[in-house]
Amino acid sequence: MRPDLLELLPGHPTLTDQVAAQLLSRIEDGALPANARLPTETQMSAQFGVSRTVVREAVSRLKSMGRLISRQGSGVFVAPLNSARALAFDPSVLGSMDAVLQVVEVRRVLEGEVCALAAERMDAQKAGHIKQALDRLNQAVAQGHDGVEEDLAFHRSIARAADNPHFEHLLGFLEQYQRDAMRVTRANESMHQAFLSAVNREHQAMVVAITQGDRAAARRAAVRHMANAAKRIEQADPKTQRALRQLLARPEALRH
Repeated sequence: MRPDLLELLPGHPTLTDQVAAQLLSRIEDGALPANARLPTETQMSAQFGVSRTVVREAVSRLKSMGRLISRQGSGVFVAPLNSARALAFDPSVLGSMDAVLQVVEVRRVLEGEVCALAAERMDAQKAGHIKQALDRLNQAVAQGHDGVEEDLAFHRSIARAADNPHFEHLLGFLEQYQRDAMRVTRANESMHQAFLSAVNREHQAMVVAITQGDRAAARRAAVRHMANAAKRIEQADPKTQRALRQLLARPEALRH
């Protein structure tokens, strides 16, 4: 059975939410001090009793909040305090529907160029990773999940293929302003076959253009996808609009 939109509001934490919250608690209480190296994914998977995918998503979320940083060849570390403050999540940013659409607009500009660069720098290994990320998203949706984390991971896989870690970092930072709203909007899409089919076509068009190395087509596909995402928010049915307004009225619930 498809979930009710209101059940997708914060207050129904996923495994990723729970692991991210536990890691954040350890950072804030000093158990994981600034510049401390995190255990490996395998170690944390055993420690928390979850899959490595859940650990990876939780770590990615804290990276997007500026609380964790990757150091090439060394692992993942707790961010220095000055870095964490610079990237601190400001829930007041999402004060209205217009603000949500503005974040989508920023992503539209950014992702167009990210996809273009990913296409230009494509190779077989990167293509495989992007296709696998899309497969995981489609499987999650087919199994009745909201697919939010898989959707974000799909976009991160493209940013990673651009060979510029700052793009992935920027997209990760913006994720924190979209994650919970996406839980509601993806539920809206899942309840309207036309929306769901459109999203699938848009993702597939991005993958085809990027993996074929077509820079111009990749840019167009990404910009079209984000522009249509904004339209789907604007055209959401009254129930979805109410759920979004409730979400935006509770900024404290967005602090994962």
